[in-house]
Amino acid sequence: MAGFSPEPASASGGQSQAAFKQQLNKVYIWYTGGFAAFVILLTILEQMGLTRSWIGLIFLLATVGLYAGIGIMSRTSDASEYYVAGRRVPALYNGMATGADWMSAASFIGMAGTLYLTGYGGLAFILGWTGGYCLVAFLLAPYLRKFGQFTIPDFLGARYGGNLPRLIGILAAILVSFVYVVAQIYGVGLITARLTGLDFAVGVFVGLGGILVCSFLGGMRAVTWTQVAQYIILIVAYMIPVVWLAVKQTGVPVPQLVYGTQLEKVTAREGELRKDPKELEVIQIFKDRAAAADAKLKDVPAAMAADKAAAEKKLADLRTANGPAADIQAAEKALAALPATEEDAKKKYAADKTAAEARAKPLAGMPSHGMPFAGDPNGDEKAQKAYRDSRNNFLALVFCLMVGTAALPHILMRYYTTPSVKEARDSVTWSLFFICLLYLTAPALAVLVKYEIFNVLVGTPFDKLPGWVASWAKVDPALLSIADINKDGIFQLGEMRIGGDIIVLATPEIAGLPYVISGLVAAGGLAAALSTADGLLLTIANALSHDLYYKMIDPNASTSKRVTISKTLLLIVALAAAYVASLKIADILFLVSAAFSLAAASFFPALVLGVFWKRANKWGASLGMVSGLVITFYYMATTQPWMRGLFGVEGPIADYTWFGIAPIAAGIFGVPLAFAVTIVVSLLTPAPNREVQELVEHVRYPDLKPARG
Repeated sequence: MAGFSPEPASASGGQSQAAFKQQLNKVYIWYTGGFAAFVILLTILEQMGLTRSWIGLIFLLATVGLYAGIGIMSRTSDASEYYVAGRRVPALYNGMATGADWMSAASFIGMAGTLYLTGYGGLAFILGWTGGYCLVAFLLAPYLRKFGQFTIPDFLGARYGGNLPRLIGILAAILVSFVYVVAQIYGVGLITARLTGLDFAVGVFVGLGGILVCSFLGGMRAVTWTQVAQYIILIVAYMIPVVWLAVKQTGVPVPQLVYGTQLEKVTAREGELRKDPKELEVIQIFKDRAAAADAKLKDVPAAMAADKAAAEKKLADLRTANGPAADIQAAEKALAALPATEEDAKKKYAADKTAAEARAKPLAGMPSHGMPFAGDPNGDEKAQKAYRDSRNNFLALVFCLMVGTAALPHILMRYYTTPSVKEARDSVTWSLFFICLLYLTAPALAVLVKYEIFNVLVGTPFDKLPGWVASWAKVDPALLSIADINKDGIFQLGEMRIGGDIIVLATPEIAGLPYVISGLVAAGGLAAALSTADGLLLTIANALSHDLYYKMIDPNASTSKRVTISKTLLLIVALAAAYVASLKIADILFLVSAAFSLAAASFFPALVLGVFWKRANKWGASLGMVSGLVITFYYMATTQPWMRGLFGVEGPIADYTWFGIAPIAAGIFGVPLAFAVTIVVSLLTPAPNREVQELVEHVRYPDLKPARG
């Protein structure tokens, strides 16, 4: 599979762009055929007895080996090739590479899971991410390509003059990209652990090796051709199980067409589950647990003494009755795990109460899939407030994701790699096409999986549950746990706690497909995470080596020295991101959404005004980026639970919340502030020099000749 070069050797010489593109077509057609044959061969071997562990390991080694091969064959020390792939990537392939760069772990793994858990509310991600590419096409991509720099901080330095805007752009690019890349490496660890059975933390660093071989040696050139290969794998992997589920449930192989029909059936089943006596019994048990935890909070010392006495009695009874060794060990662990201090006990009881209250709701706490917003606009004051907050958060998230998409440095960098401005514009169109293939499928996947769980899994005896339930619970109990809460031996929906991050990865097993397809989907998720991580790490390394070191510290540095520094920094940043990801500090979706809000607030106003308003100057852009970034980060730090703990923020979250907006949509405050500060400060300070203003006009109106070439 790895025995080809994605970039013809003669392309760097006199070969025409058309011949180069024709050769690429041949290479990737052979690659696609070879990958299909590889999957078919593994399917045959599975039928002949090849074990699941071997299938997972082969998929991991083969795909990472393929990417490594492309990375090694695309190695380069040429600055233009390393930073912008020689500016000769055809629009079709740049669109495919951008699609892979964009199909992060959040898109591939998290989006359908979010739609499964939140229903209508999850559509904000599809609307925001897809709509953002319209902003890229109309407002930024062709104009940034005309300016001709290597990176976004490079553009800020050239457009606004001086090192201050460049330095702020470097810091913002590093912050945004680092937050985003941690989420990708988390996804890599999750998939690697599932494929190999390794511990999650070990899986993170094993997967990191696959990331580094793609970007370390060849920079943007290696990343581009690797991402094309990765897109082919991830889109095939995503579509196969969804199409299978659609055929299984409806007989129609186009999941997008059966989405509405299956949603109606899911809605009807939701009504039945809300009234089911067994489901109501489970809900009451959780309500009782929440009440018990609340009672403990009212007298923590007494509750601690009672818990200790109960645990000691249970252990003594087991020993007296000569109970099973496993039960005795479990009782000993439970006794040892009791909180030692009153403060620890208070935190535990509060957490127990919150967890029980979350599950003491119909449909395991999930909203009705087709219900647009929570609450009721015609209900009491509390219901009306819930409706307003839900609607406002939906719209705010759409806004942040749209604007953030148009400002992500690793995405905008891709449009510097095309041969011309026209190809840059065309590649945005291709990007949108390749992205929509997945985005129009994700809502259907969520509904089809929900139909399967509601109608097949619910009501099954615990001893007859499918094997995927136990296997995923072993990977991470926080992602999937099932317990017989009401002790009737039958599975109810309220007895399962499932994380959105496993919905896509478990879909083949839920659908009853061969394990090879599960390996294929895991390989697709790995491709999505690796492709985005490659682009993000390259963005960080380039910001430090090209924009900081070369442009600001040592302008006389040789090309080879700059590339070497970039590779060294890439390795350091990758290791740091892997370490943070191994700590499991937050879920994938929050990390990704945070990156979008931060990118939107810091870059979007400076980029748009830099292109369309020649009066925007260095001081306006610099203070605008800083103010947007600071207010967005502040809101996240005071309203997001993990960040509150990190920065020691105390008091109710409601005291820090503005207009009921969730932390993932914090950019809704940063973007308007950044625009306002940029405009006001630019008007109060001297205008850019005439040369810069004419350059801006030339970028927008090519017929005008700027003062400088």
